[in-house]
Amino acid sequence: MMKNFSAKEADFDERVLKIARVTDEFESYRHPHATRIAALADALAQKFNFASHDRYSLRQAALIHDLGEFVMNRDYIKSNRPLREDERADVQRHTIIGEQEAAKRGSNRAVQLLVRWHHEWWNGTGYPDALQCEQIPLTARILRVADTYCALTDERPYN
Repeated sequence: MMKNFSAKEADFDERVLKIARVTDEFESYRHPHATRIAALADALAQKFNFASHDRYSLRQAALIHDLGEFVMNRDYIKSNRPLREDERADVQRHTIIGEQEAAKRGSNRAVQLLVRWHHEWWNGTGYPDALQCEQIPLTARILRVADTYCALTDERPYN
């Protein structure tokens, strides 16, 4: 029975990695952006002594955090120009779409919520729920920091 669980988990992990690669390609990242975020988020979670299942959920969410952008398939997401206001409002929907897509693909609820909340900011100006301070789970804050750091240090414009 445990062997079947491991095989299912390995298959799920492989599907998540494939989603990460396709999403990175869609967004025109030259390096494995999602895997960089997953590695950084996991290293931070390890420093906070997170349980292994929480670290696993965080890594999974990091790998598929922008799945909603891929599903939306908007050309402006890949553009090298600043987004117009209507485009910025539209792209903000990617967190909710990503949460829904993560659910469809069998991700656990923790992963779904991390995908939803990866653009929340401490001061409450994030989206989609305008959470602030301690309302934002530590795992979501870690994902936000890792995503921002990697976006700012990657060879792709940060819109």
